[in-house]
Amino acid sequence: MRFCLLIVWLCLVFSAKLHAQENSLTFGVVPQQSPKKLAQNWQPLLDYISQYTGLKIDFKTAKDIPTFEANLEKGAYDIAYMNPYHFVVFHDAVNYRALARQKDTLIKGIIVVPKDSKVQSLDDLNGAEIAFPAPAAFAASIITSAALHKRNVAFVPRYVNSHDSVYLAVQHGFFSAGGGIARTLNKAPSQVKNDLKVLWESNGYTPHAIATKPNMAQSHRQAILKALLALTHDSSNAWILENLGFKGFIESVDSDWDDVRELGIMSLSRPHI
Repeated sequence: MRFCLLIVWLCLVFSAKLHAQENSLTFGVVPQQSPKKLAQNWQPLLDYISQYTGLKIDFKTAKDIPTFEANLEKGAYDIAYMNPYHFVVFHDAVNYRALARQKDTLIKGIIVVPKDSKVQSLDDLNGAEIAFPAPAAFAASIITSAALHKRNVAFVPRYVNSHDSVYLAVQHGFFSAGGGIARTLNKAPSQVKNDLKVLWESNGYTPHAIATKPNMAQSHRQAILKALLALTHDSSNAWILENLGFKGFIESVDSDWDDVRELGIMSLSRPHI
């Protein structure tokens, strides 16, 4: 009798664990900032989604952008917040499916220099070492580098793993300039941000995607989307969006990123434009 009860108990425990695993999803965030800062900014959003949907959402990131790209290629994240170029690449390679994106926002690449720099135009950067997060960082690296190439400005790219590292490196004078985006610059510590100025800003493109793996249940996708849209109109939790520097979310489809596809970027490791 005791043996039978033990078997029943073990079956119930196994069933509960299996159910928990089925309802546990990983949410990968592109490492534009330090893991600690990303967790502080994103965990409240994931908690909100979890409470709204009943799904367990686990925060994930990577030590740097190339590692994040490798994880996307392996399909390591059930849900991922990725830059526009990453979405185009990994939609084709892994079939990540668009779910949502920021509301009323376009992503723009910027080039920053020290506030007291004598550099007045992109042409003044000829021959300079310039910091970038990673080769395939869309707006911060690809778009900014393309602008320099278009003006025949010769430069030496130095990849420093994150947007925050770019701003710190330029602030401390390690490099003449650096590539980033307005949102991460605005979220940088005031002592860093106040020592920099924006030299150049690009045109706007469809911003980062929140996308899901192709095998995610449609019921899960819809539940997560409803949570994101609900938060957009939830004034009592507006601080969650402010924490991220977001205005809200809107539903998205894969074709929303056709403006990025039209740039004709050819390779993840050696992007061209």
